[in-house]
Formats: sequence, C-alpha cells, structure tokens
Amino acid sequence: MASHRRDPRAPSAPYLAFWRERRLCTLTTLRPDGTPHVVPVGATYDPEAGLARVIASGDSAKVRHVRAWAEREDGGGGAAVAVCQFQGRLWATLEGLAVVRTEPELIADAERRYEERYGRTPRPNPRRVLIEISLTTALGNT
Repeated sequence: MASHRRDPRAPSAPYLAFWRERRLCTLTTLRPDGTPHVVPVGATYDPEAGLARVIASGDSAKVRHVRAWAEREDGGGGAAVAVCQFQGRLWATLEGLAVVRTEPELIADAERRYEERYGRTPRPNPRRVLIEISLTTALGNT
C-alpha cells in the first residue's frame, strides 16, 4: 500500500490544486477531556509558510478548544488539530499545532486568502480571530 503521508511544505501539484479548489473542510479540535470536536470550516493552505488558516469567531467552541490546549504546560506550543476535505474518493488532511492569533494584519491577510479561495468576502465579524496551524503532516490520496 502506498503511503498517504507527505511533506506539507512540498505538496505535489495535484495535492496543492485540490487545496486551491473551492470546497468546505472540517476542523477537528480536542475538547478539554480529549474527545474530538469536528465542525465545518473554510480553510486555506499556504505550503510556503507551512501554515493552514481558519478564520473564526473568538467565542466559538473551536477557538476555546485551541486556546485551552495551547495554554497547557504539556501543549507543546499549540493545540493538535486536523483540517480535512474530500471530494468523492479524493481526500486531503493537514495536521499541525494551532494557536489563536488576534493581530489585525494577520486576520486581514487570512480574510484575503479566504476570499481568494472561496470567491466571497467573509461577513463582517468584530470578534473574528485567526486559528493559525503550523503544519507538521500532510496526508491524502490526491
């Protein structure tokens, strides 16, 4: 069986193309008790920077989960998360350590990237934050 694991900073052309197409994703975070919390999100992939980005409301459960795990002594500097998308039999997952960023310039950049991928401007949200994922692994069959 071929390995589905790849370097998130050096994706193949088909893998990158799959991440550039307009499609919804799921974000998996961990609740305080370690059980998974999976929600639909829009996500962008930046292999050059080794990052995935998800914009979110600062009071959402996913943001609370990331903050809680990232602040733990054993958190390793971030919360373990996964972003996944699929189309038919094709799938791609990005894994990494997430932190919540509140800097206006980073949020604006993430909004621009979202608009580029999804073809629409995110609705205004004064509580918006950025979940920034430092990628450790890329998986998929594209």
